Amino acid sequence: MTTLIIMLLGMGAGRFFPASKKKLNEQVQLLCTLLLIFSMGVGLGQQEDFFPKLGQLGIQSFLFFLIPTIFSVIFVYFLTSHFMAETEKNVRKPNAPGENPSKQRRNDPMVFLALGALILGILCGAIPPAAAFLNPLSSHSQWLLYLLMFSVGISVGLHKGILDKLRQHHVKICILPFGIVLGSLTGGVLCGLILNYPVNEAVSIASGLGWYSLAGVSISGLAGAELGSIAFLSNLLREIGSFFMIPYISRHFNAYTCIAPAAATSEDTTLPILIRYTNEETVVFAVLNGIICSTLVPVLISLCY
Repeated sequence: MTTLIIMLLGMGAGRFFPASKKKLNEQVQLLCTLLLIFSMGVGLGQQEDFFPKLGQLGIQSFLFFLIPTIFSVIFVYFLTSHFMAETEKNVRKPNAPGENPSKQRRNDPMVFLALGALILGILCGAIPPAAAFLNPLSSHSQWLLYLLMFSVGISVGLHKGILDKLRQHHVKICILPFGIVLGSLTGGVLCGLILNYPVNEAVSIASGLGWYSLAGVSISGLAGAELGSIAFLSNLLREIGSFFMIPYISRHFNAYTCIAPAAATSEDTTLPILIRYTNEETVVFAVLNGIICSTLVPVLISLCY
């Protein structure tokens, strides 16, 4: 809720923000995004059992990330193509005059920068002196997120009439979280069949929707440490994987489908990559989707287990 309030404040500021400084605002977003990913990596590297968990449970966690995410993408694309087709003309982010959009995205180094920041963060976190030096950054990363959300709000506020467009959709706002949840649960069932897990356990893992901290803790309490570790890693992979899936999805599907892999994280950590590869209207949908999905995570885990 705090991030939503800060974004709304940024939207208000965006109405008075000089258009000539738009590029500077985008650079602030990029810097904050990379620092947040780096901070995430530092936190992972500091966990003593991170590397053993990654080796022992990696394949199962990867399947619990990949299959539910793919089903979410399929379901959201199908639903938005049929029920939100009238906004199809708005699904691509504007490009510079005369610039080929597919070429622009292929040449965009964001994916490599994000991967580099994550790997560097993990390596620094695994080295105690470096981790201690970077502890202030990790422990205060929420301020980076707040700055990022305010900057994203400015970008949205620079585009007049977005909220009016959203009011035209009404209940269609629920299509995105519905498709994401339905796809994730379907993928969870398939993972259970492939890996020979009870359906309730498999679906509970998929119900994390990218919120790895809550999913890991909740499922550990319900089913033990091993299943909790799979829930943690698979939902962590969903958050990280979104950074690399969204650019591809933006080239081959509509902008709304870019929100599908992000799921519950679309309101905060994956929001910068969404605004980079979609448009400001879609970003507002992403925030609302993230709030709804985050609210549903504890409910789904409890109901499904």
